[in-house]
Amino acid sequence: MSLGLKISLEEIEGRLILRIDGRLDVTSSPILERKLNSLIEEKYRHLLLDFTQVEYLSSAGMRILLSASKKLKEKKGLLVVFSAPEDVAEIIRVAGFEKVLHLCSTEKEALQYRP
Repeated sequence: MSLGLKISLEEIEGRLILRIDGRLDVTSSPILERKLNSLIEEKYRHLLLDFTQVEYLSSAGMRILLSASKKLKEKKGLLVVFSAPEDVAEIIRVAGFEKVLHLCSTEKEALQYRP
């Protein structure tokens, strides 16, 4: 991946984890958007986003998360964000997105999450 954002995939227990490394800003967010849309089109319904290495989350990045969450919800799916650094998690909470996105502290918690 370019633009300072790397995404690697790992499937665990029938759920796909996207391990995101870098900044989610106006420049790099389209990379994540294309990847999420592609996976949703491929019929993935449970996507877990590992934010351990996310350095920054802008409003453009949050828009992508909101859009993907809505698309998955329409298909009876689920988008979970886990292991977000405290400053990134705070951005999500302040924006009120924790009501739309499922935030989990750990990968184990995310894998066990059932709505």
